[in-house]
Amino acid sequence: MSLKRISQFFNPSSVAVIGASNTPTRAGNVVMRNLLQGGFKGPIMPVTPNHTAVHGVLAYPSIEALPKVPDLAVICTNKNTLMKIIEQLGTLGCHSAIIIADGLTSTQKQELKDNAAKHKVTLLGSNCLGLLIPHIGLNASFSHTVATPGKLAFVSQSAAVCSTILDWAKNKEIGFSYFVSMGDCLDIEFDEILDFLGRDAKTKAILLYIDNINDIRSFISAARAAAFSKPVIAIKTGRTSAGALAAEIHTGGKQSSDAVYDAMFQRAGMLRVNDLRELFAATQTLAMHPKLLQVEQLTILTNGGGPGVMAVDELIQSSGKLAQLSDETREALNKVIPHSDTTSNPVDIFGDSAPVRYKHALEILLNAKEVKNLLIIHTPSALAPSENYAQVIVEALNKLPKMARPYVITNFMGEDAAFAARRICANNAIPTYRTPEGAVGAFMHLVSYRRNQKHLTQTPESNTDDATINKVAAKAAIKEFLNDEQHYLSTHQASQILSSYGIDCIQTEVAYTPTEAKEQAIELGFPVALKLMSPSIPSKSEVGGVVLNLNDAQEVEQTAFAMLLRIKNTYPDAIIDGFSLQKMAPRAGANELRIAIKTEPNFGPVILLGEAGTGLEYAQAAVALPPLNMNLAKYLIAAAHDKGVLKDRILPEKVDKYRLCSLLTRISQLVVDQPDITSLELNPILASNGQFLVLDATMNLNQYQVQAHRKRLSIRPYPIELVETVTLKNKTLATLRPIKPEDEQAHQEFDRSLSKEDRYKRFFGELPQFNHDQLAKMTQIDYDREMAFIVTQTQDEQQHTLGVSRVIMDPDNLQAEFAIVVRSDCQGLGLGRILMNAAISHCRRQGVKTVEGITLPENTGMIELARKLGFKISRDFEEGSINMLLTL
Repeated sequence: MSLKRISQFFNPSSVAVIGASNTPTRAGNVVMRNLLQGGFKGPIMPVTPNHTAVHGVLAYPSIEALPKVPDLAVICTNKNTLMKIIEQLGTLGCHSAIIIADGLTSTQKQELKDNAAKHKVTLLGSNCLGLLIPHIGLNASFSHTVATPGKLAFVSQSAAVCSTILDWAKNKEIGFSYFVSMGDCLDIEFDEILDFLGRDAKTKAILLYIDNINDIRSFISAARAAAFSKPVIAIKTGRTSAGALAAEIHTGGKQSSDAVYDAMFQRAGMLRVNDLRELFAATQTLAMHPKLLQVEQLTILTNGGGPGVMAVDELIQSSGKLAQLSDETREALNKVIPHSDTTSNPVDIFGDSAPVRYKHALEILLNAKEVKNLLIIHTPSALAPSENYAQVIVEALNKLPKMARPYVITNFMGEDAAFAARRICANNAIPTYRTPEGAVGAFMHLVSYRRNQKHLTQTPESNTDDATINKVAAKAAIKEFLNDEQHYLSTHQASQILSSYGIDCIQTEVAYTPTEAKEQAIELGFPVALKLMSPSIPSKSEVGGVVLNLNDAQEVEQTAFAMLLRIKNTYPDAIIDGFSLQKMAPRAGANELRIAIKTEPNFGPVILLGEAGTGLEYAQAAVALPPLNMNLAKYLIAAAHDKGVLKDRILPEKVDKYRLCSLLTRISQLVVDQPDITSLELNPILASNGQFLVLDATMNLNQYQVQAHRKRLSIRPYPIELVETVTLKNKTLATLRPIKPEDEQAHQEFDRSLSKEDRYKRFFGELPQFNHDQLAKMTQIDYDREMAFIVTQTQDEQQHTLGVSRVIMDPDNLQAEFAIVVRSDCQGLGLGRILMNAAISHCRRQGVKTVEGITLPENTGMIELARKLGFKISRDFEEGSINMLLTL
């Protein structure tokens, strides 16, 4: 990652066009025309040996002949010349280039990428439309139209989609801060651009069109950071297997299941949309309303019963909620709407409503305390033109302060009759849609965005079962299996590992022949279940490899023989390891679940949850990325219910969801701790009386090979290796460790404990105490890009935070800023030095070059500590502060 190189790329003051042309059909001609017409103020230098001038601008015969080093080069020549051109640009000192050419093979792409790295040239493309930065008049693209300045950033791997979006935006009068066509992502990738746009003050929302992501972990890290500050909306192609294959061919790289991408977008706090129509709608909605909804409930005002019902159907089918109107609001509406004493939501004021009735009903709803989100539907009326009704909406909203208004969206139905009304709404920043379903769909984008954002700021509960985990024992068992070259484990083997994580499996005996199966069954006691053991057959029940409720020894032996015969006829080459036998567990009244771990290309391990059955495909499961905490486990269970893959059965006892969350977090911890596990299936799991019993488990093991260019997990887990015990100056012991999301409550208590003076020294002013969202950002950190160490002690069975040091690395991982604060009643115990040393050591491990901080001159304790630890101290007289700098 490099924020610096992207910043340079997106702020050029001069441009060279390599392969500029006077031939109208050539890319070099279109790029020159666009640059000249865009209003770019810097030098535009065409390079071509074939023309003296291009579009009237003096041309240069070669790159070496350029009068100055360009900040940006747009390469419009064919693919065979690229290697030489990159070398020439690097030699000249030009470090940013856009490659328009397409059709490169995977070998050519790698060679080009290596050559660019060698000559320190950053590449955008290949196979891209180019780059548009409207606020500096830069149109370094071969687009057919221009982009106007605005607040949206659009980033796409598809050049064709870029053209479509530009066309749509021009029609809707929507502008862009940046418009980036990435093409094949040879060099610049999504995470770098997200880091830049997330920090860019001109950009209020980010739109992404994604075919494939190479580095999932970096993408999630950057997307999560950006989504904390502004909406990030994405289309990800490849929802179907055929679409995934097409995307793979288009951009290269293996495609993971679409359900896994869904889980990724949700975890990153982004909004995913399905197609361009939804992208347009979501863009329009979020661009005009970038803040989160207060609540999810929607109120509907309509002058037509049918459209109102259509809106309600769409809302409920999309897991939306209708608002409940208060008695006071309903009484007020009954007085306005003729012949009505039963007004409810949706509020139907009938097709004969003149603008004045519309106005009265609208004002009642706008002032109702329970109405936080309002959809106004209007069908063409013979009483007055649609624009009159639009004007009523604008005037009613303008009477209210912006902070006191509900969120309002409109649907003016029809075409010619509704055009002017939609124009009035758009000009007054009121989202407007052609159909009730479109309006509700846009509203549900906001709801989904709100839910995903809440993932970023919800405080997880601690899992009290962590003490039951013995990862050392599990690792030893896995090592033993691998040493014996056993890669496929059945229930009786897998249970040795699972038990170390508090996961209970039913007692299982193994037999290698039908006769042994009979003998084992007699020892177990009847009835028994007989299961084939074979690594060659993933779903044994589908081929008759599982038979339940066998009641005598003879039946067991005969069934085993029949099973072998059937498998031999169906799978003649299958490896048969024998049979497993289990005493039948009482299943009456129990829920049956299945949980699995699969390893996906790019993502690494993922966790699946569904109901017991044959095979566990993504369509039959909800998906989450590890690591999970209790809150994320709750979301996984809720997602399984929403998807219909986990149903509330009419049984004496429902699944204990708290304990299911605990089970999921232990399975997640198993994934994190044991990299040699490539897959696991627990199916079925009997859930009864708050207990979970695994009846069948299969596990695949492979020695994990560390890869320099790719991390195993998509999200960095809690760095437990950094936890240590420290001794304070008063001889008491304390724990030094990275902060956790679960620390929010203790962190709030810590914040309240700080004296006014200490808060002033830390925050350079009198700040109010932190609210939930601020505390969530402090405790739910991305360990890949920031770190907060805390020192804690336990008193009265409660953990108390005594001090915290925080370091935030820049995306280039070259510089880190530190801050430190110690509880006011715990100063003088050596906490500052302990916390500071932990922060410095972490920066060293991360490869950071310099650590810097700022404090006030009166904070003499901090200044003296920094001096002792080797910081260079300097005074900024203009700012009235002390700068501390440590070179590592």
